[in-house]
Amino acid sequence: MTTSFGTAINIAAVEDPNPNSKLQIQKFNGLKSASNSLLLSRRLHVHRSISRSNSSFIVRAVSTPAKPAAVEPKRSKVEIFKEQSNFIRYPLNEEILTDAPNINEAATQLIKFHGSYMQYDRDERGGRSYSFMLRTKNPGGEVSNRLYLVMDDLADQFGIGTLRLTTRQTFQLHGVLKKDLKTVMSTIIKNMGSTLGACGDLNRNVLAPAAPFAKKDYIFAKQTADKIAALLTPQSGFYYDVWVDGEKFMTAEPPEVVEARNDNSHGTNFPDSPEPIYGTQFLPRKFKIAVTVPTDNSVDIFTNDIGVVVVSDEDGEPQGFNIYVGGGMGRTHRVETTFPRLSEPLGYVPKEDILYAVKAIVVTQRENGRRDDRRYSRLKYLLSSWGIEKFRSVTEQYYGKKFEPCHELPEWEFKSYLGWHEQGDGTLFCGLHVDNGRIKGEMKKALREVIEKYNLNVRLTPNQNIILTNIRQALRRPIDTVLAQGGLLQPRFVDPLNLTAMACPAFPLCPLAITEAERGIPDILKRIRAMFEKVGLRYFESVVIRVTGCPNGCARPYMAELGLVGDGPNSYQIWLGGTPNQTSLAKSFKDKVKVQDLEKVLEPLFYHWKRKRNSKESFGEFANRMGFKKLGALVDKWVGIPASSSRYTLKLFSDKETYEAMDALARLQNKNAHQLAIEIVRNYVASQQNGKSMD
Repeated sequence: MTTSFGTAINIAAVEDPNPNSKLQIQKFNGLKSASNSLLLSRRLHVHRSISRSNSSFIVRAVSTPAKPAAVEPKRSKVEIFKEQSNFIRYPLNEEILTDAPNINEAATQLIKFHGSYMQYDRDERGGRSYSFMLRTKNPGGEVSNRLYLVMDDLADQFGIGTLRLTTRQTFQLHGVLKKDLKTVMSTIIKNMGSTLGACGDLNRNVLAPAAPFAKKDYIFAKQTADKIAALLTPQSGFYYDVWVDGEKFMTAEPPEVVEARNDNSHGTNFPDSPEPIYGTQFLPRKFKIAVTVPTDNSVDIFTNDIGVVVVSDEDGEPQGFNIYVGGGMGRTHRVETTFPRLSEPLGYVPKEDILYAVKAIVVTQRENGRRDDRRYSRLKYLLSSWGIEKFRSVTEQYYGKKFEPCHELPEWEFKSYLGWHEQGDGTLFCGLHVDNGRIKGEMKKALREVIEKYNLNVRLTPNQNIILTNIRQALRRPIDTVLAQGGLLQPRFVDPLNLTAMACPAFPLCPLAITEAERGIPDILKRIRAMFEKVGLRYFESVVIRVTGCPNGCARPYMAELGLVGDGPNSYQIWLGGTPNQTSLAKSFKDKVKVQDLEKVLEPLFYHWKRKRNSKESFGEFANRMGFKKLGALVDKWVGIPASSSRYTLKLFSDKETYEAMDALARLQNKNAHQLAIEIVRNYVASQQNGKSMD
């Protein structure tokens, strides 16, 4: 007799003092042990001593007879919730039916697997107004015309009237009340959308370049992302049971996906389980995967648990994949054993093996990732503990083959795909910048108008932007006109600082936020622009800036040239040293910098970057070359820009009265008269240019 989890069970026979008792079985004690993880099962040793008066028996231990009774490993509370949930159903299925506006602790953890978080408005005092955030699952950011319009409607009918584009190419819908959850979820499902696995301890949304190029490698990358997403989608039906009463709305899967999922030739699966890859316990923590093509780092490839890069031959035909493992952003303040980490090369696999290789990596994490302390449960900590050689060796046992060395690749570039581009099939796509991914107001109306009127499909980007696809050449001008009226400008009319900046939602709805991010970044960017002007940096020069309200890193601040990570009320930890192509990890530079004191730290850094940088040296590269000790000394002794270094020669004020009036207004905005005057002139010029574009 064997168990579906490959765990050895010893049933010790004893006389039951209660002749009417039922068979008692100790609860599942974890996944396959690391030492026996390649065995499908172990023999079940049953020793019975049957009393003359009573033949019942009780399970007393989970071990082999030759060993002492196993000590149950320490597990986090979430692991217990998962075990007792009947594959992520109970008690969520009961909690959503109660009249209370919230759900209990166990259901709060389980609903994440369904793609939702419970939240409350932290701006309110004297009570909690509970609501739910829903996150969609859109591999490669692909959104059909029908689904976009449905999400737009749901935001108005059941949300807060906005759609939030995330850094993982999905929508977030905020403010849904518990009583409306089933209506909203079922509507998304019935319109061929999904939120399944957008949160929780399983594979999240799979990233791929959002650009819909009709190129072999881009098409292959998107197809691979779709197949990986399908491979790692839960199979036990809990999602459909809870939200659409068991009715399934699933498209047919490619046969290679079904074959790879069901293959158990190397001990990867739980036999006879409704979740052959995940089992009852799913993964130790969230799991993130990205697929891309050489040079295109629009997906922040090295921040993922698994990074997959298409490798093609000289004729452009995809042949296989480089695989990178162990990236991740989250950390905890003042706990040095937690850290952001870049992924590292694991190896190369031929294209027909990619699903088996990905599955082997996932199973290695499933079997060996920590389940006692969720701070250390991500794959990056397993890599950090084991090292890449041991990780590769164990993964190869599940894969059944040796990984080949990674192929050499060209330099990476960050590609935003903003503006108009040829798709390569006779149509166009248009990338639109959305500040912090928040679609609202006139912008929301304009997007709705062009997407609905011209029957456009959409791609969401990992940089919180949106791409309109498959546009006929003749539609470019009328679409541009509507978009401009909604404030969706072509990239040449957007401040370069804004184009690459990102922020997480933070306050008021995120329960983890320590300080502002999305609501605070507009003012921060304006202040940084003023600092640029003050120290003489040109308008087109830019720095990658990312702001988060806590250290979990949702906006990937640890890859930014300048990362601001909330570490207290109105306070940020400053990170420096990321690079524009997202290939270097930033490092912590200063703690507890109050938002009102940012100029004291950033102004001297920008000033010295302007004057001491090498040719074409980015701000992040400059920070790394100079070293933090020297930069810290420059900040500490900063007393302001030397008077002789002023670069302004344009005479803006012809009379003292005008200057004094402008200076008084400028001081209210923490600027000088010249800075405010330049800003007014620039805004006027931009407005005139925008007006011309709509003629």
